[in-house]
Amino acid sequence: MILGVPYIVPVYFIYGLAFFSMGLLVVAEGGRAFDVRLRRALPPLAGFGFVHAAHEWMEMYVLMGHPATTLEVTAIWGIQLATLAFSFISLAAFGSFLLAENEITRRLFLLIPLGLQAIWVFGLYHFRGQYTGQILWDVADTWTRYTLAIPASVLTAIGLVMQQRAFRRSGLIRFGQDALWAAIAFSWYGLLGQFFVKNTLLFPSNIINQQTFFELFGFPIQMFRALTAVAASIFVIRFLRAFQVETEQKIADLQTARLEESQQREVMRGELFRRVVAAQEAERQRIARDLHDETGQSLTAIGMGLRGLSGKLGPRNKEAFGTLHKLELLTADSLKELQRLISDLRPSHLDDLGLSATLRWYAGRVQEHSPISVRVDIIGEERDLDDAMKITIFRII
Repeated sequence: MILGVPYIVPVYFIYGLAFFSMGLLVVAEGGRAFDVRLRRALPPLAGFGFVHAAHEWMEMYVLMGHPATTLEVTAIWGIQLATLAFSFISLAAFGSFLLAENEITRRLFLLIPLGLQAIWVFGLYHFRGQYTGQILWDVADTWTRYTLAIPASVLTAIGLVMQQRAFRRSGLIRFGQDALWAAIAFSWYGLLGQFFVKNTLLFPSNIINQQTFFELFGFPIQMFRALTAVAASIFVIRFLRAFQVETEQKIADLQTARLEESQQREVMRGELFRRVVAAQEAERQRIARDLHDETGQSLTAIGMGLRGLSGKLGPRNKEAFGTLHKLELLTADSLKELQRLISDLRPSHLDDLGLSATLRWYAGRVQEHSPISVRVDIIGEERDLDDAMKITIFRII
């Protein structure tokens, strides 16, 4: 006795608390799963946790001697049987959904818990005509564990093994190991924990039962169920953390995708800028060539014509000679300005003599137009540069 109650009562409390905590965590974290199959399978697991916890706590309530009347005891037994059956049907649904890979197979696997339920109901109907009173309730409890608890636990274990493989394929190996340990815990919980039941008239419980387990191992089967329930709940809660890791991984993938997209935009922007600059330089080169070939030659021809006309007039007509001379000088100045404009658009030295000679030429021009001294020092050997880089350096300077 502990605090005036049977020592087994705390075991039932821990047993129920383990599954109740698992149900809470599944409800809190289940909606974050990216795996649609797992997300659909988790609600039945939460239902199992809550309902089975209620069943164990009702068992604890009965052991503490609270129900007084026969009617109250009968009501408690009926609720216990219903919660026990519903919890394991929910567990069977969880395992079945984990095995389903698509919507069609999910509907087919849903027939498994429905089939187990049909077998269970048929057995209860059969036993009701053979047993009465306390014997009937004990047989019903044993029948429920044989037909629902053991198959549901096996289905869950197989489903968790499938989930372990899914975690491994996703790179979540650590959580796959937790799923595997949860599968082992559920298999022990079902195959061993639910096989040793009350001593009833139902075979094989009349031979192998709770007393057999106690004689073999020295502690009650309820303690073994509680230990496996705690282990299963711990490992289920541990692999639920995979949802947080998946979320963080998705966020990291989105950030990486955005970074790559930004880098691609920068590359495209750089390529676009390069093409714009190249188009500008090509247009400048075309304009400079047109000015040199057409306007420059026209001005040169005009200047030569004015010079020839001035020579023919001579000093006989001073006024006309002066006007022609001024026009000749104006034409020469216009030609120089045109040559300067052509050089600014596209210096021919850059194509003919290279970057170093062009920079020295440009320094000389600066000295001609401004009262400053400019000197160009080039250290090292001149390397071959492409035209785009040459014109870019020239424009910068």
